[in-house]
Amino acid sequence: MKILVAYKSKTEFTKRYAEIIAKETDGSLMDFKEVTVEKMSEFDVVVYGGGIYAGMVNGLKKAKEMFDMSSAKYFIAFATGGTPNEATTEIDEVWNHNLSAEELESIPHFYMQGGLCYEKMSFANKAIMKMMSKILAKKKDKDSTEEGFAQAIKSSYDISSEEYAKPLIDYLRNGLRKEK
Repeated sequence: MKILVAYKSKTEFTKRYAEIIAKETDGSLMDFKEVTVEKMSEFDVVVYGGGIYAGMVNGLKKAKEMFDMSSAKYFIAFATGGTPNEATTEIDEVWNHNLSAEELESIPHFYMQGGLCYEKMSFANKAIMKMMSKILAKKKDKDSTEEGFAQAIKSSYDISSEEYAKPLIDYLRNGLRKEK
């Protein structure tokens, strides 16, 4: 099967994961800016990845629309963010905001923790994150999730790992064959 790994990346975490996935599956790597419906149609599988910003997976809506217009057979989504992989409740909430109930069942979706890179963020995103950091710093009775989030957004960090891409890679190698 021909695999397209398309990504939209502001801070390079999503790009890095897309490169790993493409390499490990012999897929074709493409920045989403270069993707067209016609290009998607040249592939059997479209893997789309985007970073999470304000609870939304960057570019996912547009990628799904383009896939629906293409002749590609399978669509798989992945998202990256600073939230630890273990925070399954928060990650599930993101997917619930980005995929309909039907899509949650029909679109395989994966999350890979990446990090936070203030150096590559837009001014607006930096301002939002710094504002949130200040609000949380002033809050007196933080729960453990808020405390962890407050610590996490103080400065840039990278917790990405090839290990986090393994479930998606394994799915491409093994899971799709079972569905055929």
